Amino acid sequence: MEKKIYASGILQYIPFFYVIWSDDLVSVSEINVVEKAIATDPTLTAEEKKQLKSWLDVNRPPSNATFKHWKQIVSHSNIKLIEDETYPLAFFSQKVVCSYYDTCPFNDHLRDIEINLGIQPNHYNHLFDIEVQHKATSDFYNAPEIDAILKGKHAEAIDGFRAVLKDPVFKWDIHRDKEVFRKKVLEQVRSLSKKGYGAMAYPKGYGGTGDMEGYAAIFEHLMYVDGSLAIKFGVQFGLFGGSIQKLGTKKHHDNYLGKAGTAELLGCFAMTETGHGSNVRGIKTTATYDKNSDSIVIHTPGKNDNKEYIGNALHSKMASVFAQLIVDGKNEGVHAILVPLRDENHTLLPGITVEDNGYKLGLNGVDNGKIWFDQVRVPRENLLDKYGSITNNGHYHSDIKNAHKRFFTMLGTLVGGRICVARAGLGGAKMALTVAVKHALKRRQFNDSIKVQEDLLMDYPTHQLRLIPLVASAYVYHITLDKMMAVYCDESQPDKRIVETKVAGLKSVITWYANSTIQECREACGGKGYLTENRIADLKGDVDIFTTFEGDNNVLLQLAAKGVLSNFKAEFNSAGFSSVLKLLGTQLSDKLTTINPVYSNKVDPEHLYNPKFHKHAFDYRTRRLTYTLAMRIRNYIKKGIPSYQAFLKVQTHLLALGKAYSIELAYRTFTDFTEGIADTKNRALFQKLGTLYALHEIRKDASWYLEQGYLNGTKSKAIRQRTERLSTELRPHIAVLVDGFGIPDHCLSAPIVK
Repeated sequence: MEKKIYASGILQYIPFFYVIWSDDLVSVSEINVVEKAIATDPTLTAEEKKQLKSWLDVNRPPSNATFKHWKQIVSHSNIKLIEDETYPLAFFSQKVVCSYYDTCPFNDHLRDIEINLGIQPNHYNHLFDIEVQHKATSDFYNAPEIDAILKGKHAEAIDGFRAVLKDPVFKWDIHRDKEVFRKKVLEQVRSLSKKGYGAMAYPKGYGGTGDMEGYAAIFEHLMYVDGSLAIKFGVQFGLFGGSIQKLGTKKHHDNYLGKAGTAELLGCFAMTETGHGSNVRGIKTTATYDKNSDSIVIHTPGKNDNKEYIGNALHSKMASVFAQLIVDGKNEGVHAILVPLRDENHTLLPGITVEDNGYKLGLNGVDNGKIWFDQVRVPRENLLDKYGSITNNGHYHSDIKNAHKRFFTMLGTLVGGRICVARAGLGGAKMALTVAVKHALKRRQFNDSIKVQEDLLMDYPTHQLRLIPLVASAYVYHITLDKMMAVYCDESQPDKRIVETKVAGLKSVITWYANSTIQECREACGGKGYLTENRIADLKGDVDIFTTFEGDNNVLLQLAAKGVLSNFKAEFNSAGFSSVLKLLGTQLSDKLTTINPVYSNKVDPEHLYNPKFHKHAFDYRTRRLTYTLAMRIRNYIKKGIPSYQAFLKVQTHLLALGKAYSIELAYRTFTDFTEGIADTKNRALFQKLGTLYALHEIRKDASWYLEQGYLNGTKSKAIRQRTERLSTELRPHIAVLVDGFGIPDHCLSAPIVK
């Protein structure tokens, strides 16, 4: 070789320097890592240390001639870089030295550089003119172990349910005739009810096991079969049966709950109206008590006051109808009444009109319809009267005297359905991610004209950044929803308004996440993702509606924000607003001073990966948005603007607060969970997933943090780089991570995953 070969001490660092400078990995903190390794490396002479440090001057980077010389040295060594070795670049450097010198021990200082800088294959496999041995995935982690962590205490129920889904009745197929599709889904619902899953959340005396948490855990799995099955199942057993269970009393349970759980009595949940979607308190359907006949008269007063988008409307024999209850001429607010719709021959009863909603963007296996009531009489006993009843002498009675509190208490009992909607959305996202990731681990595209084999999609940094943070988010949201359902089911906390506020925000951010994730997965699969057979197309249509049913996300985020403002205690209406301001005055003060510039400038990995930084960043955003929102509202009120109008002026601010609060809640819930993982290896993996989630979310809102002076440009850039770096570090384990979702193989019917 014409040019001089470096001494072995310097030579072992050449591959590292080549990667660092070629791939622009160098930042001030990273130079410090390399300098520290060089300074403490006993294999180097003083002269060698001086030479190596001279190549770390960011103001005088190595020349192009030096680069070419480094590349020539590596190429002439004829050494292959093996990606699946424990420390690929460190072992590679050792072998390069071995090709030129007799003595070439492994250098732990190089290993430390590789670890601390997070150097991964995509940083170097395009740099060397040598063969790089590819391995699609690492087996360092074990998917069943990860799945077991996610299943938690519900493992037995989930494993049993997964086995049930092997039944051919649950085999996924393409359906484009809604009548055929609906018939198939109804058959699936009946099949599950016969095995006891419909009544799973009901008390033992009514065919169930009282396991609402387990019900939510299996509910997500229904999305792996079909979105229509998940929703049909949820309407029948969760909404219709759940309203009887949660809002009714023993007489209702005895007469209807067991039959609802076995699907002997098919029912629907008639709350939403054409003219009043999310405004449940403002619905127009009336339920007027007639003392003379001791009956309740259900009536649709106007053209747009009919019930709308009611799932199970075409198959049901009974409906839980939400209406304004009028007793003794007084409107007592919204209550639920059981109203028969059809007779034993499935013929509509007098006064009942049902109209098919027709074809929809998705969920065409669910029979959504419109319902009108024309002076329909039902017995007084049909009022679901847990929170409000009509006495034998014809008067209204409720132990909850405050009408607003009574309304929120009734709706709060149905929060479980909102959690299940979020779980269903998450299930759709997991399915799409699994399809997209498995496709990316098989599909190859492009090469550098030197290698014969093209590169895997998953080895491209852009593909990693598109999908891997979304996988991390799925883990965070899974743990969070598990926790929310546990809190909701905790009978020692009867006031459900606190968890209702939390779930309102989480349902919003998670269903939005699900939709954007499915879209990203569709694009990541190219034309294959557009084919119906690969499932993502149907997932797009099915999950889309989740953002607006069980509460429009924009409305729910405002509910969450108002809960933050009032510390979950005050009711938000014009009469109660002054009390909210007093509460804010005692809890908030302008302590949100400018962030210390030193903090804003910190970019070292130890800081950026520290949960304390993430929690501080999320907490700061929530507190800052809370304080500035409260001050804006107060200033409007001082100017004489009515409180309702004041809230309209700050709607976008409310949405920002609701989202910030929900992201913080999810992250804190996840980090609390990870601390309890016994196995250190898996705990470290979950902690890395949490770190990626946090940095990804901070990065998405970087403009706000920059505006507030919480970050400066350098730190914002460092967060972006670390997000990319973490995605690359998790790349070897991505197959195990999606397998860790536990989606049964018999549900993975998409041809591109085979």
